[in-house]
Amino acid sequence: MNGAGRWLRPSTVDEAARYRLLLLHYSGGGVSMYAEWPAWLPSDIGVQRVQLPGRQDRADELPFTELNPLLDALADVVDTGHDERPYALFGHSMGALLAYRFAVAQRGSGGRAPALLGVAGWAPVGFAEIGADPAARSDESIIDDVRGLGSMPSAALNDRELRTLLVPAMRADLAVCASHVDDGAVVGCPIAVYSGRDDPLVAPAAMRVWRDRTERYLGNRVFPGGHMFIHDHGLAIATDLAHLVHTHASVGAGVTE
Repeated sequence: MNGAGRWLRPSTVDEAARYRLLLLHYSGGGVSMYAEWPAWLPSDIGVQRVQLPGRQDRADELPFTELNPLLDALADVVDTGHDERPYALFGHSMGALLAYRFAVAQRGSGGRAPALLGVAGWAPVGFAEIGADPAARSDESIIDDVRGLGSMPSAALNDRELRTLLVPAMRADLAVCASHVDDGAVVGCPIAVYSGRDDPLVAPAAMRVWRDRTERYLGNRVFPGGHMFIHDHGLAIATDLAHLVHTHASVGAGVTE
């Protein structure tokens, strides 16, 4: 597969689609978390799920362990094919971090910025600290984190083969997150925020930080649940995102002047 084929599912979208929506997964996860989303979104929004290396069908590739090289690689992939349609970004947890910093980087470089940024389960300030150096943590402590968040069934986490695949990806993703240094950067597009009412990783006031990261803050949609609320409320989030894409992504939007 070429670069886009490795990173994007699918690598291209229907030419009839007016917009693109790129979905970024959480730490240790992969494109499977968004398996139902393409069916939930209207046909004029071409959905592309971003698969990072080091997991699922890219398990034989080395994962990234630093943020900036990963953002550079994402920029190369998004720009592949010179698709001029407006695009939106959505990410949950680490995916939200990547979506935000990608939008910041595009603005700084004069590249094509997204027309809309959707972030869920993460904030630049007030998100739980990573703690110990991910490289120094035991496999069991990482598995305990995954178990505590409820992103995978306990039975699956007891499977030795699955743990062998999950831990390296999770460790690398934690390192990516730990390499982020907040600088208060503002993006040039609207931001819509989604959060879980009982998310243990997000301080109560953390999502308010997003108000200062854009001139067009679209509010925080609060859902019942903890950090993985996205699994129970994906349809509602996808439906809201579709409405926002139609409202804010017009022809020519997303091009940095």
